[in-house]
Amino acid sequence: MANRGASNENATAASCSPCQAKKAVEILREIEPLTGRGRYVFPSPRSVQRPLSDNAITAALRRIGYTGEQMSWHGFRAMASTLLNELGFPPDIIELQLAHQERYEVRAAYHRAQRLDERRKMMQAWADYLDGLRSGGNVVPFRRLA
Repeated sequence: MANRGASNENATAASCSPCQAKKAVEILREIEPLTGRGRYVFPSPRSVQRPLSDNAITAALRRIGYTGEQMSWHGFRAMASTLLNELGFPPDIIELQLAHQERYEVRAAYHRAQRLDERRKMMQAWADYLDGLRSGGNVVPFRRLA
């Protein structure tokens, strides 16, 4: 979370920085004068060696108007995972990008592929999708089940 160049604190910057969308890199460069060049884009106010806490992110969401029922900090990751699956991206690629650990011990021990090209394409498609939503693109409403 909030790791410069990585999708999760456990992931290394080297393994994920090529997976960022062009727009994300542009935004990170734009805010760099405000955030500095430390490990985290949003470091803890207590120590630049630690990321901003979950509670701080939750408080920021509340200050900008999201209620607990509408969104949580982890909800953004869940939303991305759900929509990327709906858009047809392979679950393995999504899980790699979210830096989720392999559940099966044998596969975790031997399967170390990073699939950077596929992840890069997925993240660019995700950025393009979000840009489309922002500019009034094809927004498909979800229907609640009765």
